[in-house]
Amino acid sequence: MAERKKVVIIGGGFGGLALARALKNTPVDITMIDRENHHLFQPLLYQVATAGLSPGAIAVPIRSVVAKQKNVSVLLDEAITIDYERNRVGLRDDRWIDFDYLVAATGARTNYFGNDDWAKYAHGMKNLRDAIRIRERVLLAFEEAEVEADPERQKKLLTFVVIGGGPTGVEMAGAISELGRQVLTGDYRNINPDDIRVILVEMAPRVLGPFDPGLSEKAKIALEEIGVEVRTGTAVKDVQEERVLVGDEWIDAAIIVWASGVRPTSFAAKLGAPLDRGGRVIVGQDCSLSDRPNVFAIGDMASFTPEGAERPLPGLAPVAMQQGRYLAKVIKADLAGRPREPFRYVDKGTMATIGRGRAIAQTKKMKLSGLIAWFAWGLVHIAYLIGFRSRVLVLFEWTWSLLTAKRGARIITANIHFRDTPGRRAEVPPLIIERHGSRTRMPGEKAVLPPIPTPPEEREGASEAGEERERPEA
Repeated sequence: MAERKKVVIIGGGFGGLALARALKNTPVDITMIDRENHHLFQPLLYQVATAGLSPGAIAVPIRSVVAKQKNVSVLLDEAITIDYERNRVGLRDDRWIDFDYLVAATGARTNYFGNDDWAKYAHGMKNLRDAIRIRERVLLAFEEAEVEADPERQKKLLTFVVIGGGPTGVEMAGAISELGRQVLTGDYRNINPDDIRVILVEMAPRVLGPFDPGLSEKAKIALEEIGVEVRTGTAVKDVQEERVLVGDEWIDAAIIVWASGVRPTSFAAKLGAPLDRGGRVIVGQDCSLSDRPNVFAIGDMASFTPEGAERPLPGLAPVAMQQGRYLAKVIKADLAGRPREPFRYVDKGTMATIGRGRAIAQTKKMKLSGLIAWFAWGLVHIAYLIGFRSRVLVLFEWTWSLLTAKRGARIITANIHFRDTPGRRAEVPPLIIERHGSRTRMPGEKAVLPPIPTPPEEREGASEAGEERERPEA
């Protein structure tokens, strides 16, 4: 009997997981390597950041997804090097994993376009930790504003800036505005909803640039209707702690969210293949490296240009998923001695939500907006969630939020630091409990989150679950 081929998949995101599942019942041994133990459904990550969903609703353990697939092993580790002479991958714990086929699907990280020092103040959103930190910053801003006597300080605490007018930025800005103006209004006594300011900054002439201009304009109007200030054609020139230079105006803000772009993880350079201007690995029509037919790159880290096209495919979840399923066919064809067919992407459309009851969607044949697009957006996201449990949790939380106009994931779990300040309202004592203690704080103390440390440069070869950018198919 011939020895079973070894398939090593680095990354348990959309592409890597799609490949592993498509190889079910195939006579190969699969090893999936990821430094996270869960697959993250990143399209809904912004809802964790804005208290709409709990983290467990959109994250599922990778092991549980492939538990019944006996030909898959999962390693919680990092790939840091490749030995092509011996066809093996080196892990951070000094182990080596042999392969016959190697698939890199490590996704992307936040791109600050040469201004990496801004990462200390403009918070990216690529994993659950990022989303939870943003959520706690937002919620604590409201808590502090509730007891702030200084009008200027309160104004700053109620100002939120989102940089980037793509789907993530639009959805994030809309969700923060709805959270402050509609969800929390009855819970705070000293905050005027009209004082809440959410600013969306986009350097391009319009938000949601890949969409039809008419839909883009409808999205802009919908954002403004729920209180978002939309500034297009405006560049961010500097970011400092709790302030950002937009054009020629400094804006003080409680939190600055960066949703302006992504770049491949550092593992892309480890493949030793040519990279495009954005740092993505240039692959052939079968998603393989030009001189290594058994080594592939898919998803956000890959630059795949369809035959006859001028530009590579965008870094979207549907692209990664289709590439993953395609590679399963490639491997099966190789095992059967058949020639490989080229990868062909089927564009089923894209969509974005602006807020409750507001969304836009487009395919090649139709364009939708408003309530019908919002329902379609919800159905598509429910369908693409991994696992029955996640679908039930998300559907329940959405239904509860729709019926009550409340959001349930508003727990603050960070260690909260307090300092004395003369500006606090004496008549409203803060009653906030630390995560690792039960001592109730006394009046006259101020609650603030400790500064978020500068995110360390991603460790070499780190593979990140769910890191392909997230636009489900329409």
